[in-house]
Amino acid sequence: MKIVVIGGSGLIGRQLTSRLSQKGHEAIAASPSSGVNALTGEGLADALTGADVVVDVSNSPSFEDTAVLDFFERSGRNLLAAEGEAGVTHHVALSIVGTDRLESNGYFRAKVAQERLIKGSGIPTIVRATQFFEFVATIAQASVAGDRLVVPDAEFQPIAAADVAAALARHRAR
Repeated sequence: MKIVVIGGSGLIGRQLTSRLSQKGHEAIAASPSSGVNALTGEGLADALTGADVVVDVSNSPSFEDTAVLDFFERSGRNLLAAEGEAGVTHHVALSIVGTDRLESNGYFRAKVAQERLIKGSGIPTIVRATQFFEFVATIAQASVAGDRLVVPDAEFQPIAAADVAAALARHRAR
């Protein structure tokens, strides 16, 4: 089975592509560094030719509210159109637990918009994960205020990126 991983050069994409290849699939790591850009549409048609499944683990290069919304909407539309042209039969996307419950967060609003597009495609699977364990140090560093660490009063249950890649690999052909 040919599976194209959009965002295939990132933290999750690299691990997912490797897992899928180990299971005998033709796993293609598609990203701007390999000439495939979902935001502009560049390279999508060629990458998706003959693909059965697309797994989208791409991420916006900017977290600014307008830019991230534009990224997920435009790349989502480009990807779904290219999938339709190529005859892709299944689209799997990585999203975030709780996206629909934090409307004040621009990134989460953008992920909700992405989910809506995918759900309307007729071939969707959305896998929601919590924050990746690999980002805990970055999150803590961003919470430093002077000589204090400011921690919000919130439950936090990170997941290892390898576990997310494994879950996505299981959903590739459902």
